[in-house]
Amino acid sequence: MRARLHTPVSMLEQVWVGDERLAGEVIGLNEDVATLQVYEETSGLHVGAPLYGTGHPLSASLGPGLIGSIFDGIQRPLTVLREQSGIYIRRGISASPLDKQKKWHFTPKITEGASISAGAILGVVQETPLIEHRVLVPPDVSGTVIHLAPEGDYTLDDTIAVVRDDGGREHKVTMIQYWPVRHGRPIRRRLEPNVPLITGQRVLDIFFPIARGGTACIPGPFGSGKTMTQHSLAKWSNAQVIIYVGCGERGNEMTQVLTEFPELTDPWSGRPLMERTVLIANTSNMPVAAREASIYMGVTIAEYYRD
Repeated sequence: MRARLHTPVSMLEQVWVGDERLAGEVIGLNEDVATLQVYEETSGLHVGAPLYGTGHPLSASLGPGLIGSIFDGIQRPLTVLREQSGIYIRRGISASPLDKQKKWHFTPKITEGASISAGAILGVVQETPLIEHRVLVPPDVSGTVIHLAPEGDYTLDDTIAVVRDDGGREHKVTMIQYWPVRHGRPIRRRLEPNVPLITGQRVLDIFFPIARGGTACIPGPFGSGKTMTQHSLAKWSNAQVIIYVGCGERGNEMTQVLTEFPELTDPWSGRPLMERTVLIANTSNMPVAAREASIYMGVTIAEYYRD
């Protein structure tokens, strides 16, 4: 859709469209006309409907609490939305991806006065019994730690560290980061993909081996077993964290994932598989634009746990 602007917006800025505040994104600008990609059903929108800018691009909320969650393609928590509107999610509804009220036990791993760079470990949080969540210095922050919170319980928005950079500016660091999904997180170096990913399926491990850090494609027609193979990989591969993105899946297949995964036992630990899994549900009846966003969202969350 297109909108005539009365307030400035930027390319790829996340916006809210209409009186119902439908989620959208700016994908084109031509003087005072913006082309928008709306992630929800647009029926009922009319000429003159308001447009609200957010001032930031579509971003992922990254921090403790991701593991075990079920999101849609733009990281709205589906379990929270169900509590608000029932099984049929109404248009324009939104909720914080992560619980801002919950407190996490933070254990520092450095001391005040330490010189740190982007990606350094400030401390750890036991996110689930299976996953130790490392709280990292954000990618755009480096300098000297002038304040570090002692071991204790904190919410995601509490300041756990203050870093002074070389220019004298002070940066407050919390346990939550926000990262634009269309920008890859920076890396220090690329590792050669020479370690096999053990899938648990002998036909794959023998004839179609996959490398850790590599990619794989499963081509095939409808009903050939592509999704079931993905399910098997999520359950049995020796990956530490599973980010499952059901992009364009048929509703019954995604329902199977959402109902089955919370009940599965992790074969490696004997604990619930959801204690190391994040699910992103984006079925084929959702707008195509939302399907694309779900892939970027899943990759961004995966890059965060890679870090």
